[in-house]
Amino acid sequence: MEKRHMIILIVTLSSTFVLLVILFLICVCTCRKKSLSTRNESCDKEANIEFKENVVEELEIKGDFIRFQGGEDLTCFDILDAPGEVIGKSSYGTLYRANLLSDSVLLLRFLRPACCTGKVQDVMQVVQLLGSIRHPNLVSLCGFYYGPRGEKLLVHPFYRRGNLAQFVRDENGDSHKWEVIYRISMGIARGLDHLHTGLQKPIIHGNLKSKNILLGRNYQPFVSDFGLHLLLNPTAAQEMLEDADVEGYKAPELTKMKDSSTESDIYNLGVILLELITGKEPINGKANPDQDFYLPASVRNAILERRMPEVYHPDVLKDSNGGSNPVNEDTIIKFVKLSLACCSPSPSTRPDIKQICKRLEELGPKS
Repeated sequence: MEKRHMIILIVTLSSTFVLLVILFLICVCTCRKKSLSTRNESCDKEANIEFKENVVEELEIKGDFIRFQGGEDLTCFDILDAPGEVIGKSSYGTLYRANLLSDSVLLLRFLRPACCTGKVQDVMQVVQLLGSIRHPNLVSLCGFYYGPRGEKLLVHPFYRRGNLAQFVRDENGDSHKWEVIYRISMGIARGLDHLHTGLQKPIIHGNLKSKNILLGRNYQPFVSDFGLHLLLNPTAAQEMLEDADVEGYKAPELTKMKDSSTESDIYNLGVILLELITGKEPINGKANPDQDFYLPASVRNAILERRMPEVYHPDVLKDSNGGSNPVNEDTIIKFVKLSLACCSPSPSTRPDIKQICKRLEELGPKS
């Protein structure tokens, strides 16, 4: 009997021990599973973040279309499949007139990949900045496409009247009317004023010339291409400056595009104002390195010798209906003097854009 009790006790103790071991193992497995689950969840979150970052990176590499105010309804299909007509070429890109299926017309600027070799992040920062700028006298950026092979396409509104260089060259009768000359001059100055003083940091245009002034209804001017040099690599930007020199718009102090300043923009503005009042295009700056401003010799000498009737077209002193005296010669002389001050060889003696706007306003019609 005593032996039997002993056996039962041993079996009971053994069973209890085995049960405790089993419970212990279950607890260990449960804790381990929970730990693994938490760890896996944490890894999943990290993987998720990494996946999202990779997706963003991949989108940037493959290309995407960014829309800005005025381009909210545009799509990649609209832009890339629109029939385009080449309307201009430069060393760094091509301009297209694009006819969309919706019957609207856009101006597309294609920048050659070899001319824009910066980091994607840097490009996007510049594009976001340019896309945020809005002013009645500045050409807005409606969209930007970054392609898989580095293609860059800027989307702008299209202005049917063409550019200021064409307007002056075509000898359009309106180009000799003071009210048109004044309206265009004032608009360009106000657009440049916004770039130089109306933003958190000044934006240097860098390539201001009559070809980059587009004309809308009633000859409202729109300054285009501002800040475009920020998207170009140093070689392409320097080529832009050399083109400006050939066309007669390079400020004398500039040797490199990276040295462009608000003062060099003012010089370019002065050349444009002279172009407007004389009706003559600037001449090759490289071929005339000793001149302070690049206008034909006859016009230049007439300005320097104050022979005003030889400087501007006789129709400047007529009104829209052919009558006389909408403006007197004293006003024209002040306009020419302001233009010459902008073209001063010394950057420090050029007026700033606020002073220019104020002087132009003083020359305007008195209400």
